[in-house]
Amino acid sequence: MPDFYRLDVDQASAELGTQPKTGLDDAEVQKRQQQYGKNALPTDSGTNWLQLIIGQFSDLMVIILIIAAVISGILGETTDLIVILAIVILNAILGIYQEYRAEQALAALSAMQVPLVRVRRKSEVIEISAEDLVPGDIVILQEGDRIPADGRLIQAINLQIDESALTGESVPVEKEIFPLSGSEAIAVGDRINMAFMGTAVTFGRGELLVTQTALQTELGNIAAMLLRVEEGITPLQRRLNNLGQALAIGAGVVVAVVFVTGIIRGIPFQEMFLTAISLAVAAVPEGLPALITISLSLGAARMVRRHALIRRLPAVETLGSVTVICSDKTGTLTKNEMTATTIALPGHDEINITGIGYRPEGKFRVNDRTLESVGESLSLARFVQAAALSTNAHLQQNGAIGSYHILGDTTEGALLVAAQKTGFTRAQLEQDLPRVGELPFSSERKAMTTIHHVMGGEAQKLFPNTPYISLTKGAPDRLVEWATHESSPELETSIALTDERRSKWL
Repeated sequence: MPDFYRLDVDQASAELGTQPKTGLDDAEVQKRQQQYGKNALPTDSGTNWLQLIIGQFSDLMVIILIIAAVISGILGETTDLIVILAIVILNAILGIYQEYRAEQALAALSAMQVPLVRVRRKSEVIEISAEDLVPGDIVILQEGDRIPADGRLIQAINLQIDESALTGESVPVEKEIFPLSGSEAIAVGDRINMAFMGTAVTFGRGELLVTQTALQTELGNIAAMLLRVEEGITPLQRRLNNLGQALAIGAGVVVAVVFVTGIIRGIPFQEMFLTAISLAVAAVPEGLPALITISLSLGAARMVRRHALIRRLPAVETLGSVTVICSDKTGTLTKNEMTATTIALPGHDEINITGIGYRPEGKFRVNDRTLESVGESLSLARFVQAAALSTNAHLQQNGAIGSYHILGDTTEGALLVAAQKTGFTRAQLEQDLPRVGELPFSSERKAMTTIHHVMGGEAQKLFPNTPYISLTKGAPDRLVEWATHESSPELETSIALTDERRSKWL
């Protein structure tokens, strides 16, 4: 495969034997599906019950317990036999239950990751499963979409893609369609004319020519490396194995010494043999494996309550053995969420906003006083309404009492949440101030403008004497450069913006 980021749109299309305006036909799609297979990353083959059960009896301590149970049965120690077997079986049941529950949760997560995508085939845009994509398909991208495969962008209208899942960079990447020059290989994060599986469109729209699917994608390369990782034993399992070896060796030495001493003293062989075996069984701590399993189960239950899924019980203890954590901050130390915390307005003291994240709960405070309503200041009310209206983001809640997330740009999301803390929602505001036009954000202009029709109600108080208003948000240097006036707190007058005041705002 060539480096598609070095090819122009026509060259990339020719290389993959497709036409951007028409896409592939059914016969070609079927042929390529046979050649490339499903566009899906490999998953666990599922629960192997025999392997799962055998795995519960593979630890050295458990093997010693089983041997002790067999010896107890031979010696006629029925009570010891029953107790030891009960402990071994309970230990196995707890381990199987935990692993099965984790498998079910992982299977449910996998089932959620089969999105539908819009593709152009035979000159028509249709919706199909992402698994049915093949190289050469033309995928239609819109704000909020997840990229279903790697591909060369053939159209990018103010397109921004969040590639943090792949590169760790939390700032969305502005995409272009021009070929990249140079003889040296270009890093994934710098291929601005490409899009990659697992990333998400935060702004704009575009079209993607699929170049790689499944394991051939950048995300697939990571998945392939993970499949090659050999599973080792945990620190706890290692220590238990060492303890089992020490017990076995110690018990063997003690049994041998007692047996030989008894024979030397003239005690009958059979009696001495039974005594030595009884000592060996007594040296085995029957309750230890069950105690460890129960403790790990309680730890796993606490982790689940904190939304951490534990597949195998010993992994709980492994987390406790970690001494160094190497992580990228986005999504690990931080949540990739933004929060508006401060508002500065002409003639106002600094306004602070409480609350963090995307949950629309918080207060507006000025000089340690909580504002009962933003209506106390008309300029503040106008500002938060403008923040909610001049955006393409949407705030969504997962279930009735679930967490909140943003569809779209995180900065716009922060402004939307700030407005909603005052009771203003975008849907409600657009009833009186419907959008009738838009100048989208661009890297040259560094601003976005929306145009609204002032229909009536409260909107006419905040935007009086005009049938239409334009709301602009963007880089501070651009806004201060364009502005000619600043308004008074109650919107009664406007003051010319002097160079001195411009410098103060900057």
